[in-house]
Amino acid sequence: MGYSVGQVAGFAGVTVRTLHHYDDIGLLVPGERSHAGHRRYGDEDLDRLQQILFYRELGFPLDEVAALLDDQATGKADPRAHLRRQHELLTARIEKLQKMAAAVEHAMEARTMGINLTPEERFEVFGDKDPEQYAEEAEQRWGGTEAYAESRRRTARYTKDDWKRMQDEVRDWGERYDALMAAGDPPTSRAAMDLAEEHRRHICGWFYDCPYEMHLGLAEMYVADERFKAFYDSMRPGLAEHLRDAITANAARHTS
Repeated sequence: MGYSVGQVAGFAGVTVRTLHHYDDIGLLVPGERSHAGHRRYGDEDLDRLQQILFYRELGFPLDEVAALLDDQATGKADPRAHLRRQHELLTARIEKLQKMAAAVEHAMEARTMGINLTPEERFEVFGDKDPEQYAEEAEQRWGGTEAYAESRRRTARYTKDDWKRMQDEVRDWGERYDALMAAGDPPTSRAAMDLAEEHRRHICGWFYDCPYEMHLGLAEMYVADERFKAFYDSMRPGLAEHLRDAITANAARHTS
């Protein structure tokens, strides 16, 4: 006696109402009826339903699905050609979904990392240094601040050229600070304070507004946090402490 409409709905993951609609429009008319007039579906009906759901998944409207299946049923379409067509459609759909997934993944990565670069571009700009190595810690420490939010907004828009230009500025600044220390200039010298001011303006220009009070707090962190200290001391041993003192002198110069 075949399967009831409720059983088929359970098999196929569709609603009973959907099967009734397919019957009403002639897309899937059950091959049998019970003595009470209830729909009964046979194996051929289930095969047709499988084809309907396949085309619906690919986005075909119901009238086109009906035309495709009717051509196949009446012999107007070669079954092997029909299968090849299905394979082509599936392959195209898979490729499209893969591209969509890759695009979403890239967007998620860019939003999470705050850096709009591919892995290859990040390596090209930063080498083996991960610019977001401490991103989670930074979010825990400053995530609720406007400065942090502004920094994430800005860096998410930067291109590879932006990051390279920023790196060049840091490199040039470090070379000039190295030369200043080699010449024996103290942190309170005008040249040292000018470089400290340039450092503050670099932060303002690239990341967030950095008033002098905030700059003083950063200066202490450059010495207290071994990772920051290692970064600045890699430019020249002792540079982290020299910079802290220069930032302190520069803040006093501008706020006194």
